[in-house]
Amino acid sequence: MKYWRETIAVTQRILIELLRRRRSLIFWSIFPISILILNGFILAERAKLTMSEALENAAPSTLVGAALFFSCLGGSVATVVAEREQQTLKRLFISPLSGTSYFLGIFLAHSCIGIGQTLLVYTIAAFWGATFQGSIFLGIIIILFSIIAYVGLGFILGTQLARRIEDVNALVAAFGVPLLILGGAFLPTSLFPQTLLNIARFNPIYHMNEALLGVWAKGENFHNIILHLWFLFWFAMIMLACGWVSYQRMLMVERKL
Repeated sequence: MKYWRETIAVTQRILIELLRRRRSLIFWSIFPISILILNGFILAERAKLTMSEALENAAPSTLVGAALFFSCLGGSVATVVAEREQQTLKRLFISPLSGTSYFLGIFLAHSCIGIGQTLLVYTIAAFWGATFQGSIFLGIIIILFSIIAYVGLGFILGTQLARRIEDVNALVAAFGVPLLILGGAFLPTSLFPQTLLNIARFNPIYHMNEALLGVWAKGENFHNIILHLWFLFWFAMIMLACGWVSYQRMLMVERKL
């Protein structure tokens, strides 16, 4: 119970701070909505689809590439770096709050943000008439694996490579944007040459996008996307474990400073 109460307290603090910064909250809402609508109009025009059909195909890529990527990965990197700059970790060492609860609290807070943006994208797509073709339960599993992978990777980047808030944008851009393009978040993978497709199969964003697109737009079942699911499961578990190890290493360094 102690860890649970502390984890919830850390989560609430981060979410309350976000709610107080209403400008950031508004921008985080506008960004995925604008990307979704732009992708929808482009697909509708180029592929000669109705707007509802276009959004069914655009929503998975928008969710993976715009909403979850920047809120869960970019947000967790920014939170970890900001907490170090603000000396929050120093105060942690002299408080009864455990390091485990702090880690889980940050993780849970950004998971809540990712879930909120998922509901936002789904709501906007449904407003235009888009429907979820496949299993909702399977779609939730894909989204949860994606959130875990992004937040775990965010801990690794935030604790090991970023030292100041100014580093966050450059770090996310350097690592993230090429992976987003290669994963099919901005360009359909059907346009990729075979060489890029062979490389993309090692990219987790490719598997997030293909799995969610298959379930949402094509109504595929578990057996159709099992390879994507297995890749996402193991990648998410590895990122979670590596994120935890990176966080513990950061705490050891902070204690010595």
